[in-house]
Amino acid sequence: MTDPQLDIARLGGTTMGTTWSVSLVAPRKRDLYPLHAGIQARLDAVVAQMSTWEPGSNLSRYNRANAGQWCVLPAETRHVLACAHAIAAASDGAFDPTIGPLVALWGFGAHAGERRPPDDATLQATRERCGWRRLQWQGDALLQPGGLELDLSAIAKGFGVDHVAAWLRGQGIAAALIEVGGELAGYGRKPDGHPWRVLVESAPEEDAHSETPLRVLALDGKAVATSGDRWHQYQADGEVYSHSLDPRSGTPVRQVAAAVTVVADDAMHADAWATALTVLGREHGMALAEREGLAARYLQRAADGAREFLSSAFQRLLDEQDA
Repeated sequence: MTDPQLDIARLGGTTMGTTWSVSLVAPRKRDLYPLHAGIQARLDAVVAQMSTWEPGSNLSRYNRANAGQWCVLPAETRHVLACAHAIAAASDGAFDPTIGPLVALWGFGAHAGERRPPDDATLQATRERCGWRRLQWQGDALLQPGGLELDLSAIAKGFGVDHVAAWLRGQGIAAALIEVGGELAGYGRKPDGHPWRVLVESAPEEDAHSETPLRVLALDGKAVATSGDRWHQYQADGEVYSHSLDPRSGTPVRQVAAAVTVVADDAMHADAWATALTVLGREHGMALAEREGLAARYLQRAADGAREFLSSAFQRLLDEQDA
């Protein structure tokens, strides 16, 4: 039964080069301005710490630091880097928070170079500057070994979602659906008692005839992130180069899945794992998803239209919702 004292308020804004939106359950007479300002402040704080686009961010200052310098990083950044390091290790480097130089080399990110494939010598020299195993901590300080450049773009939006969700809970908001650049998390129930429901990435437009079923997920204490080949790519000499880079080879991933979706307990992990599984590809990525118990869905292009592949954990989620 719907609670007449409660309503769903919808707020939005911009952050991290994209948009954010929040649907939240609050009393009809509650002043929403402090909530909007607070959400924006939480996201601005993430940018101030982790943006590669802001020269004054903690991350940018670390990237410019001299070799041998120990740089103290804020607690939130350390938390994100710890998660990134764990997923880098679990994925054998398919996810790597130190690929900043490679991102720029291939013409992406805040410091993008020419959008052309680099020569072998330049690629090798750039690869030598990267590597998650080069991360060395001493308390709250991270060593700059020389030339190391962090890039948290594949995990920071997810953390931003979680950061906002935690703050809203602290403000007495019992239910909310938070989205930043396509990464989502939901908790609590709407006034009618139902959970938040979101549509998972569907078949690409060119595969509109595909019979792949629409997948709707209930998010009550869950988060979902999607990565794939529809974002940020360019053509050079007849080749298409994706922004999805394989840190192990230093080159763009070929035959990227149309979409890779991961559902997790928090958006930070969902965001990073979606990137790692995209880099690994369906065969190796699905094997890793099964080993790690990840709820993952691959949407793969095929001659007869898009096809989906679900991990056991993802199928269980669907079965639980249908029960």
